[in-house]
Amino acid sequence: MRAVVQRVLSASVTVNGEVISSISKGIVVLLGIGKDDTPADSQYMANKLLTLKVFDNGEAMWRQSVKDISGDVLCVSQFTLLANTVKGSKPDFHRAMGSQQSKDMYEAFLKRLGELYNPDKIKDGQFGAMMSVSLTNDGPVTFTLDSRKFEYVQPTPDLSRSQTPQQTPEEDK
Repeated sequence: MRAVVQRVLSASVTVNGEVISSISKGIVVLLGIGKDDTPADSQYMANKLLTLKVFDNGEAMWRQSVKDISGDVLCVSQFTLLANTVKGSKPDFHRAMGSQQSKDMYEAFLKRLGELYNPDKIKDGQFGAMMSVSLTNDGPVTFTLDSRKFEYVQPTPDLSRSQTPQQTPEEDK
């Protein structure tokens, strides 16, 4: 699972010109579900989202979670987060889970959030619909989360011709 999490002052989801969900202070979660995701990924993501310290406590930054402030959570399913854009100019969505299976996992994820927190604080968009998501980002504070282990790999220098060291006379022999 991959999520883009934004700390917001308010947010809403509109479908066909009608606001179907809205929240006040809290977080907006754009959630992509991958074809290899399992209930363990869902559990990890729900726990992480509810405990991630993205709010200040009046004295210092990054001290409180959405639960700590009794904030709202607005979730929007977004398979495009799983797009592969490495080759060509057209996104490839083969890493995203199929529609019905993804819908089932998304609904289980929402249920889990409610069990871990307060079901009345969990709002969502309309799965599979074209939606307009409006929000007022607070900060702005935006994070990306991935349920799979992510390790930073130090890039190796890419030496172009202009950066290639010159051969010394000894190397010519």
